[in-house]
Amino acid sequence: MLSYRHAFHAGNHADVLKHFLLVELLHYLNQKDKPYWYLDTHAGAGLYALTEGYAAKNAEFEGGIARLWQRNDLPQALARYVALIRGFNPDGRLAFYPGSPLVAQRAMRADDRLRLYELHPTDGKLLAENVATLGRQAQWQQADGFAGIKAVLPPPPRRALTLIDPPYEDKSDYRRVVDALEEALKRFATGVYAVWYPCLQREEARALPQQLKKLPVKGWLRAELFVQGPSNDGFGMHGSGVFILNPPYTLYATLAEVLPYLASQLALDGGARHVLEKGGD
Repeated sequence: MLSYRHAFHAGNHADVLKHFLLVELLHYLNQKDKPYWYLDTHAGAGLYALTEGYAAKNAEFEGGIARLWQRNDLPQALARYVALIRGFNPDGRLAFYPGSPLVAQRAMRADDRLRLYELHPTDGKLLAENVATLGRQAQWQQADGFAGIKAVLPPPPRRALTLIDPPYEDKSDYRRVVDALEEALKRFATGVYAVWYPCLQREEARALPQQLKKLPVKGWLRAELFVQGPSNDGFGMHGSGVFILNPPYTLYATLAEVLPYLASQLALDGGARHVLEKGGD
């Protein structure tokens, strides 16, 4: 399905969780000198204007990044992410929000590489424009990201972070996420994999974290942020999660500090809360 446009949701609470974690994972990878690759299965357009177009229509960013924009009491790790977003708005006005490719590129080093996939033709064209200045550091394809990562794993440097965040408009995406990870782990068992997913009442969404826990990895981490309670009619996204395979050992403690803060600052009602679990072999 090619109807989904992330611009409607740019900078919302789900982006805050996903991109905060992305920055933390890359910050951890940066601690070793050896270069790495960043793989993005559903890269989107790369950069979104918040003052016009799709993002301004529902202004979901007002319940996300805008609530953190002027805070001076941010936990250190969260402040690192907010500072990166401020770098795209040098005049101090929140007018642009980067998608995961540009968030990643700003957090990476010059010798690290990006491999990006986007199937939507319009977003793919915008992505090409937004990464054109990165030169050899970034390569993108208008392609199915699930199939794309299969072709490049394992990466030459044997270090990589893969972000998998399909729109889940088609319920088959839930099954494809699990299948893609099973295949990826056979090819590259030591890679770091981050899966974003919506928290919905539908059965497939509720079952996904349990399926991911069964994958053959040394460790996993589950982080979910709920900004409100589920609706009475059972529809709508009331939170989101990121499930990380082979996470950095320091990340659990970081999330134990940051998730309660986010739940309190981004809450829409008394149902706001967080979930944090870890496990593995």
